Amino acid sequence: MNVILALILFILMVMVGGEKGARSFIAIFFNFGVLFLTILFMTHPNANPILLTIIACAAISFISLFFINGINVKTITAFMSTVITIVLLLLFIFLINKNVLIQGFGEEEIEDLTVFSLYIGVDFVKIGASMIIMSTIGAIIDIAISIASPMREIYAHNTSITRRELFSAGISIGRDILGTSANTIFFAFFGSYMALLIWYKDLSYSFGQIINSKIFSAEMITIFCAGIGIALTIPITAAITAYFLVSRVGHN
Repeated sequence: MNVILALILFILMVMVGGEKGARSFIAIFFNFGVLFLTILFMTHPNANPILLTIIACAAISFISLFFINGINVKTITAFMSTVITIVLLLLFIFLINKNVLIQGFGEEEIEDLTVFSLYIGVDFVKIGASMIIMSTIGAIIDIAISIASPMREIYAHNTSITRRELFSAGISIGRDILGTSANTIFFAFFGSYMALLIWYKDLSYSFGQIINSKIFSAEMITIFCAGIGIALTIPITAAITAYFLVSRVGHN
C-alpha cells in the first residue's frame, strides 16, 4: 500500500510540477535520509543534539531550496533567512525547554515504556529542543521562499524600487501568509493528536489536567515556538532579500 500511495504521489507531482515536481518527490527521500542520520548520530554518548540539529536543518534547507529550485537569488536569500531563524529560534527554544521541564515522557506514556531502560545517555533537554526545531523547519523554509519569490518578481517589474519599499512589500506579503501558516501548524497538531484528546475524555481529565499534562503542554509549546519562528522569518527574509536585490547582487 505504501508503494502504491508513493507512486500516486509521484505521478501527481510530476503531472502538476513537471521536472520540479519530480525533484520535490526525490527531495522527500533525501530529507528523510538526513533525519535518519541525525537521529543515529544523536544516540552517540558524546553527540551534541543542538549542533546536529543546526547541521541537519541546514542540509534540509539546502535540499528543499537548491535541489528543487536551483541556485538563484530567491533560494540564496531564503536559505540564509532559514539558517538565521533556526539559530535564533533554537537558542530561544533551548532556554524555554530547560525551564518548563517538558522534556522526556509524559505519565500517559510511562506504562508502555516500563519494559525499557530510560538510561540511554542522552540529554533530553537538548533532544526536546531539537524535536521542536525539526517540527518547524518545513514551515520556516516554506515561509522564506514564499516571501523571497514574490519580492524577486516585484523587483523584476520595478527595478527603480527602493530598498525600504521592497522591504515593506515583503512584510505585507508576510502578513498575508502569517495567519494561514500559524493555523496550519495549529490544526496539524489537533489532527495528529485527535486520539490523545479522545483518550483524555475517556480518562475523565478536567480542563486543567489536560492543559497541564506534559504531552499536551509540549505540543502547545511546539505550536507557539513554530509560530514565533514563522513570525521571525518574515522580517528576516524581507530584510535580506531587499538588501540583495536592491544591491544588485543577483538578478537570476
